[in-house]
Amino acid sequence: MIRCVIVDDEQHCINRLGDLLDTHCKHTVQVAGAYNTLEKALSGISEHKPDLVFLDIQLNDSTGFDLLSRLPAINFEVVFTTAYDSYAVKAFKFNAIDYLLKPIDPDDLVQAVNKIQKISDRHDISKKFDALFHDLKSGGSTTRKITVPTNKGLIFLSVDDIVRCEANVNYTTIFLKDKQQVMVAKTLKDFDEMLDDYQFFRIHNSHLINLNYVRSYHKGKGGYVTLTDNTSLEVSTRRRDLFLKKIAEI
Repeated sequence: MIRCVIVDDEQHCINRLGDLLDTHCKHTVQVAGAYNTLEKALSGISEHKPDLVFLDIQLNDSTGFDLLSRLPAINFEVVFTTAYDSYAVKAFKFNAIDYLLKPIDPDDLVQAVNKIQKISDRHDISKKFDALFHDLKSGGSTTRKITVPTNKGLIFLSVDDIVRCEANVNYTTIFLKDKQQVMVAKTLKDFDEMLDDYQFFRIHNSHLINLNYVRSYHKGKGGYVTLTDNTSLEVSTRRRDLFLKKIAEI
């Protein structure tokens, strides 16, 4: 059983999440406490030592990040809850941190809980949040690394080292410039959204490429690209014109 704490400054949001957990996750999650201020949450987390904290980003005049920064150690999983699809959400994706958009969808909640059930080792949690806090302080201007969860733990990858990403059903294989390959339990759509500000382009349903590694483009129905690692990949017909426009802007 996962012992959790809910932190939100709006009582109706606490009630809503509590009801969803009771309806959809009552055999896997036990709510140990719910708090609506930063100070009460700090005390409650210290008392209950939860496995999981559902943490609202905005807490009255403080934030969920303020709460985490005041803890001596983060030895529990965190799922942020927010009504805003903002830069912070992108930072969560970069650093393999879960979040739920309000109003919370029951299926998304169950998916988040199922993911946490599978985590047996939490020693990398602080590293994730160190990277998150760095990204938030820099406003995204210097973000050049992503955190990816693998079956062996977390890996921190430089965006510049990624040559391409290839879809494999609900998994994605990341191909690095040193010839290493990393398989991640995220969809290609996730990486497309994460990397869209970093010269990456989805040329095909199955392929997302780093435009900085394009060696040549060959014409045809949609054409195909050859990358610097000598990989040749098809460009879908519907993506060709936008691809050519993007490559010309580099």
